[in-house]
Amino acid sequence: METHTPEASGADLVYDVRGPLPAMDGRPPLFMIGQPMDARGFVALAARFPERTVVTYDPRGLGRSTRKDGRVDHTPRTQADDVHAVIEALGAGPVEMFASSGGAVTALALVATYPADVTTLVAHEPPLITLTSDGPAAERARAAVRDTYEKRGWGAGMAAFIAMTSWKGEFTDAYFALPEADPATFGMPTEDDGSREEPLLSDRSWAVSSHRPDADAIAAAPTHVVIAVGEESEGVLTGRTAVATAELLGRQVTVFPSHHGGFRDGEFGYAGKPDEFAHRLRQVLDGASQATL
Repeated sequence: METHTPEASGADLVYDVRGPLPAMDGRPPLFMIGQPMDARGFVALAARFPERTVVTYDPRGLGRSTRKDGRVDHTPRTQADDVHAVIEALGAGPVEMFASSGGAVTALALVATYPADVTTLVAHEPPLITLTSDGPAAERARAAVRDTYEKRGWGAGMAAFIAMTSWKGEFTDAYFALPEADPATFGMPTEDDGSREEPLLSDRSWAVSSHRPDADAIAAAPTHVVIAVGEESEGVLTGRTAVATAELLGRQVTVFPSHHGGFRDGEFGYAGKPDEFAHRLRQVLDGASQATL
């Protein structure tokens, strides 16, 4: 694996390349992105593609990628510009892309803005909460997580986040009547360490979950776009946002094994099914590649 640090506008971006460039099999590099997850979250999935040249990166302000723009917020357009800069630095032409969570939002913005960058995009559970039928209630639930985090710290905020993302169906009065989740129930610390910089729990990433993809630009792009949803995500927030995103783009969702983090092993909490997930991703990418020949 080789690590590179190109300078982008207002940030030093760090990306890793596993395998040769250009790829020996003639396929485009397989670029994996997340948000707010950095490259570490793709170690298990990348290892299951030994035949491919795989690229991962740390979004600006996360992991090893340092910001110099004086900002702390995360926006899809800025992230899309960064990914475009990395693709240009690779010098290998357009890429195939697997993008998960906020990374899927970035990837949709990338396709809309730089349509020649990606041949096939698998966008896994983009958390676009305003696209759901209960968008205002979802925004209220998001704000409640932020408020809990601001009042009580990381453990309480994470417990509130887990409760929100585990709730099945629309956010009704019954949801908002629930008592605050106990962080100890989830093995989270109950003490407050005083930090308030977590992008998942603060409002720093609200521009990501509030983004509305440019459906017309995406439709006009040559990119083959697949909206993926985990089989265990039916009815929960990211499952619902995946379905809503697919509907906005005039597509059906493609079902993948496991849950929102289904491509990860047990190193990052609740383990997914990385073997089965990689097999499904390979099927989808190979099918898209054959369809374009």
